[in-house]
Amino acid sequence: MNTGVKITAFAAALAATFGAAYGVGKGVGPVDEPAKAGHGEHAATAQPEGAGGHAGHAEGAATAPAAGGLQVSEGGYTLAMETPRPTAGKGVLKFSIKDAGGRKVTAYTTEHGKELHFIVASRDLTVYRHLHPVRAADGTWSTPVDLPAAGGYKAFADFKPAGKNAKGVTLGVDLSVPGAYAPQPLPAAAPTATVDGYQVALGGTLDPGRAGELKLTVSKGGRPVTDLEPYLGAYGHLVALRDGDLAYLHVHPNEGGPGPGVSFTATAPSAGTYRLFLDFQHGGKVRTAAFTVHAGAGHATAPAPTGGATHDAGGHAHG
Repeated sequence: MNTGVKITAFAAALAATFGAAYGVGKGVGPVDEPAKAGHGEHAATAQPEGAGGHAGHAEGAATAPAAGGLQVSEGGYTLAMETPRPTAGKGVLKFSIKDAGGRKVTAYTTEHGKELHFIVASRDLTVYRHLHPVRAADGTWSTPVDLPAAGGYKAFADFKPAGKNAKGVTLGVDLSVPGAYAPQPLPAAAPTATVDGYQVALGGTLDPGRAGELKLTVSKGGRPVTDLEPYLGAYGHLVALRDGDLAYLHVHPNEGGPGPGVSFTATAPSAGTYRLFLDFQHGGKVRTAAFTVHAGAGHATAPAPTGGATHDAGGHAHG
């Protein structure tokens, strides 16, 4: 594998870069689906899914996968927001998935414990929300959300309609929270992240257009965490977003045990900077570790850990 981005931190597998997640060695795999990873008919190597359910390429492939979440409509489905201008603070988001005839979709395939995965991130990638909306009988989804400040956000709906030949779809839509907006700089790349007293280290290689593995290792108080708890059918859950257009990659872990490591396989769709968000559960609580990474020629590798330097993954929450 060509050297792209080498990171020695665990938590990056869920954090923010589209296609920056990889699994190394025996990571943490699906709990209830040991023979497969990824949605629907995707391969057991946890290949990434792009918009419209495109699977990632095999190891060594020269072509990058299609970027996901860049369109509000795709494959005959549309993400229709009923609250496109939420207010800052706590509120409720409502939306529906409509088919080509404009009807609200009410039949889905359950994947990783949910009919639909809903992500909201700020345009500056400093705020991340992995929400669990509830669907009404008429197909309207609703979820509480806490958006801390005014500014631009993007919402992603990741789902697979019901049906034998249905494919996974990832749709994205812009949200605007009114008020004075002061975008924050993207956090610097770092090999480790700290969240709620947990240290997460990321290791692996990220190459555009080539499948690779990334391993995240969780510890607390200097000791490895070996009893991670299942979350959404696995011991870790990863979302990656590309800086700029917020192209989306949802990656699921490779087969493995309950820690301290969680591994993923994914392919970066292009060179660039990514933000990775890793969800893991321990002690009955889900936490998110976030990383900034670079992929591709002309980008420096992530710095090696020195003196226990960490980056606090702030601004992340779950619904």
